[in-house]
Amino acid sequence: MVKAKVGVLISGRGSNMAALLYAAKAESCPYEIVLVAANDPDAPGLALAAAEGVATFGHSHKGMKRAEFDRIIDAQLRAAGADYVALAGYMRLLSPEFVRAWENRMLNIHPSLLPKYKGLDTHQRAIDAGDSHAGCSVHIVTAELDDGPVLGQTPVAILPGDTADSLAARILIAEHQLYSRTLADFVTRERQPDWLLNKVRAIALAMPQAEETLSHGMPCFGIVKGKKFGWFTRDHHGDGIIAVLVKTSAPEEQASLIEADPARYYRPAYFGNDWIGIRLDLGDTDWDHITDRLRASWRQIAPKKLLGLMDIAEEF
Repeated sequence: MVKAKVGVLISGRGSNMAALLYAAKAESCPYEIVLVAANDPDAPGLALAAAEGVATFGHSHKGMKRAEFDRIIDAQLRAAGADYVALAGYMRLLSPEFVRAWENRMLNIHPSLLPKYKGLDTHQRAIDAGDSHAGCSVHIVTAELDDGPVLGQTPVAILPGDTADSLAARILIAEHQLYSRTLADFVTRERQPDWLLNKVRAIALAMPQAEETLSHGMPCFGIVKGKKFGWFTRDHHGDGIIAVLVKTSAPEEQASLIEADPARYYRPAYFGNDWIGIRLDLGDTDWDHITDRLRASWRQIAPKKLLGLMDIAEEF
């Protein structure tokens, strides 16, 4: 199994970082920690990570502009080969440039049941509000503070007599369990059938007059009252493959694609030599390429009137 490479950013003791690090030691864990970086070179979490054999980087942000410091961190993450970033008690607001650079590849854990109690003092705010439960959330990082899509949550009961500290201690236990599990799901989502189908569906249904139907047990996409231009296959006929099927321009194209990359392209059974299967379960799908292939497939079966509309739309 090829493991996703994760860089973790901390500011202090790094207890959530440690939870991710120790979860990554399991052979079945789909990610590995390739770097732990901190905005404080004396952060205790750096010493722990180093002792566990993980590369570390510490640099003070004091006296530096936000974007300037973030460029340093970004360079370290890329040098370490990180595919994803996990914020684990990183007490720095991120520059818009950094957030854009890691868009949809950066997670954060927050000690509240978002969208409740964004920002600081979350435990006391939950107690003061008389809530029955507090908790923690893992979300995708966006430009808005604690505002990205929530991927997972764990509610934690507020007990009579709880203080912010006593509640925080129990929520921290929940954080350690939630973060590693959610990160594992996140880095493997591009191999999950439902996620892949939704990606293909969004691309296909963006074509003019496209519709989705079910044929031969597979979701397929065509023009309303017209021909099909794409199919989504998931373990069809027990082949264990997740793929999109699109039309080719000629039989020779099918053969040349398979010859060039036989691990990715294949001749789909029962579809003849004017269709090509493109595997989506290899973990490195080029979605711009899939978009181009679906668009080209749509163009092959679209009536001339629709083609004209598409050409006009693509000019703008």
